[in-house]
Amino acid sequence: MSDATTSVFDQSPEAGFGDYVALLKPRVMSLVVFTALVGLLVAPVAVHPFVVFCSVLFIAIGGGASGALNMWWDADIDAVMKRTQGRPIPAGKVSPSEALGFGLALSGLSVVMLGLAANWFAAGFLAFTIFFYAVVYTMWLKRSTPQNIVIGGAAGAFPPMIGWAVATGGIGIESILMFMLIFMWTPPHFWALALFMKSDYKDAGVPMLTVTHGRKVTRNHILVYTLLLAPFALALGVTSIGGPVYMTAAVILNVLFVKGAIGLWRRDEAMAEADKYRAEKKFFGFSLVYLFAHFTALLAEAGLKSFGMGGW
Repeated sequence: MSDATTSVFDQSPEAGFGDYVALLKPRVMSLVVFTALVGLLVAPVAVHPFVVFCSVLFIAIGGGASGALNMWWDADIDAVMKRTQGRPIPAGKVSPSEALGFGLALSGLSVVMLGLAANWFAAGFLAFTIFFYAVVYTMWLKRSTPQNIVIGGAAGAFPPMIGWAVATGGIGIESILMFMLIFMWTPPHFWALALFMKSDYKDAGVPMLTVTHGRKVTRNHILVYTLLLAPFALALGVTSIGGPVYMTAAVILNVLFVKGAIGLWRRDEAMAEADKYRAEKKFFGFSLVYLFAHFTALLAEAGLKSFGMGGW
């Protein structure tokens, strides 16, 4: 972020509570909270409800801290992109220095408190996740490579592993597959968004795949990653946290997701522009349902198993 940009943003009025909440990216945080909670609850080790509550709270705070640090660094491009111009910093409600201090304070608080509430392995994992999102993705990958969302997607895939680590103090094949489910889902999810938001990324100088290689290549990549995603989603069904409920949901969801990706792959820009990218927007919306439904099915399996009814 340039000095000139910083000086303009620093001339901000006193921020309200809602402005600081917005810095935490609450919509993104909801995904972090939910997947971390599922990772914790499906683990084979019972955790006291109070520890569950505290752990998920601190993981959420850590996720919010990452969002604040992201907004601090990206304030210059947020001011250019239409969908981000209303964020607290470009809107002049919070200064960059305030966002930086807020993000760093919450980062430290979340890591220390998770270590005290659960275990230090999970806390270290949370610290690494914050670092990965704020530094590796936001400061390095996002503006340097069209593969930004592929590699950077790991940050959003870590929460269920952190939840699992809260319960078990380690890593298991189940937590790795939960990670891979989100990791492989992230590129088609965001590239679908980029298909109908291309001008925003181009104007901001962000090398999204649609900008550097065009929409046709992006459609090809969406199909490839969707096909690669399906085996990981189905593999979860045959682990200790899977079962017939999850597998049924996974088969249906992946058939629909692959069908949607094939539909996008077959479209050209004339078709997309004619219907105002309706199919791309529909695919993006379904991608959200896809991920939440998989983790909901895992949670359902865990609930059934607690009554001696779930599993294979």
